[in-house]
Amino acid sequence: MIHIKRLQEDGADIIALIGEIDASSSIELDLAIAKSVGEGFSRILIDCSSLEYISSAGLGVFMSYIEEFNDKKIKMVLFGMNEKVANTFEILGLHELLQIGKDKVQAKKMIDEL
Repeated sequence: MIHIKRLQEDGADIIALIGEIDASSSIELDLAIAKSVGEGFSRILIDCSSLEYISSAGLGVFMSYIEEFNDKKIKMVLFGMNEKVANTFEILGLHELLQIGKDKVQAKKMIDEL
């Protein structure tokens, strides 16, 4: 089960993920990102500090946006992953395709430099 909160800060949309993302809840993640894009945000921060687990379906959501974000010049940085979640991204090589910061401060700096 996932709970998603959105807030805006310094011109960026911050999407906070709380709980677990599996096949059924990955739809909620997709809708949250789509809403952010639809509202015209070009800077999206994904707060993973309360994310306990992510399945391949959840990872697929992030992967599905890579090309669109490149085309539309949308910047996205994920941050605050615990070791278990970070390992999932690393095992699949997604840490090389997505921008991942250790905390919010680093993520904001990274998004400004993209």
